[in-house]
Amino acid sequence: MATFSINTEENLKENQHHDNTEAELEGHAIQLPNTQREVLCDSCMDSPSKALKSCLTCLVSYCGAHLRPHLEKDKFQTHRLVDPLYEIDCRACEVHRLPLTSFCLQDGCCVCLDCESEEHEGHQTKTLEAARTQIETELQKKHKEISQNISGVEKTIEKLQSNGDLIKFSAQEVCALVEEQFSRLQATVEEARKRVEQLLEGEQDLARRQTEGIQAHLEQRRAKLVDTLAKIDKLSESKSDADFLKGYSEWEKGVADVCMPAVHVNRRDYLHSYGQAVADVTQELCDLVLHSYSERMSMMCKNGVNSPMTGPQPSPLPDPETREDFLKHTKSLTFDPDTTHLFLRRTEDDRKLTNTSPWQHSYPDHPSRFEFWRQAMSSESLYLGRHYIEAELSGEGAHIGVAYRSIDRKGQQSSSCITGNDYSWCVGRDSWGFSAWHAGEVTALEANPDITRIGLYLDFDRGSVSFYSVTDPMKLLHTYITNFIEPLYVTVWLSKNGNVVSLV
Repeated sequence: MATFSINTEENLKENQHHDNTEAELEGHAIQLPNTQREVLCDSCMDSPSKALKSCLTCLVSYCGAHLRPHLEKDKFQTHRLVDPLYEIDCRACEVHRLPLTSFCLQDGCCVCLDCESEEHEGHQTKTLEAARTQIETELQKKHKEISQNISGVEKTIEKLQSNGDLIKFSAQEVCALVEEQFSRLQATVEEARKRVEQLLEGEQDLARRQTEGIQAHLEQRRAKLVDTLAKIDKLSESKSDADFLKGYSEWEKGVADVCMPAVHVNRRDYLHSYGQAVADVTQELCDLVLHSYSERMSMMCKNGVNSPMTGPQPSPLPDPETREDFLKHTKSLTFDPDTTHLFLRRTEDDRKLTNTSPWQHSYPDHPSRFEFWRQAMSSESLYLGRHYIEAELSGEGAHIGVAYRSIDRKGQQSSSCITGNDYSWCVGRDSWGFSAWHAGEVTALEANPDITRIGLYLDFDRGSVSFYSVTDPMKLLHTYITNFIEPLYVTVWLSKNGNVVSLV
């Protein structure tokens, strides 16, 4: 019973002290709406008690026992006490050391009461709870929209994969048809060969029969000439002049033609002309076949394969004219570490590249990395719509443009460089000044050689990529018009040591 009385008495004293402390706080604390979350004392070690006040100067919450120094010590009299605040270190104004009570809709930041009456005076504000409710509602709408977009993208990916399977199946069907048609062509060629051979065999038989006929005729003539010669020899043996002359008169009356018969054997030359005719026709047919297939396939590619997969319509909005117009289409990009050549150093969060050759960087092996040409591609692609990028170029040999993802990464041939293939378009500075490149063709540009900042404007739907000198006003350097068939990536080529490119 004694123990119980003592404990009861101590509890009564503690409660009385707690009540007195709360009474004292009425004159020291700034009154703020109570938080909905329970705030515990930051100074209690084992089992924290419920906090009575939070100090905006210390950014700590105190229970009644640990709050006494703030009430009784003179050094703490300047500290600002408020009702308990959850996460007080995150809810105080850094300038005025007052609790953040409102959200400025104009500047998008949390403010205290002094902020509202000073630098944010006249701005539309809402309480933190109301602002959070509004923003959460907007985020929910955005979340729903993004979820729908993700679903749409996934469906599009499924369609693309399905389309890929259909394309593979169609390609197999077309290959079978091509095989059938070329087999038919080969059969036709074989039939033509047989006909030519039959014709030659007929000509050979005709030549044989001609030879045999002429030979028989000549043999007959030879027999008659031999007989005539025998008669002449017999006549010459006659010793009587009268008998000789009589015999000659009789022989002369019945003598046959003793002239050598003319023989015309021209079949050999005639057969040679057949060979030449076959060679000429074969050459004509080969040229016709190759030309016909190439011309028709090229026409099909222009009208079908090289057309965009979708049918986007050019934007009805006017083309940008001022730099401010272009900046509305700005796309923030970074360079893809997996594509960067070993001689290119990445800095400024992968937005700057510097050619440090011959010093290599310890980048890991990757199938996407450029091995010969000192190039790098952006991580982000540009597809559909309008896009604008600005870049700082430094040094002769620095180039920037756009290319398809399918550009070769390992080859040493010129087609692996953005200046030398059909699927990249770029500009850059060399010893002659600024030039534009596409498919190995160079176009000299009339530009100030001191240009450092280049603007790249892509209108994917219209099929145009333009390069500008970023000056006031913007100066167009060159434009390429084509049909883009896949997403594009900003690609740079830094050919010389010290070349630098920075994405602005």
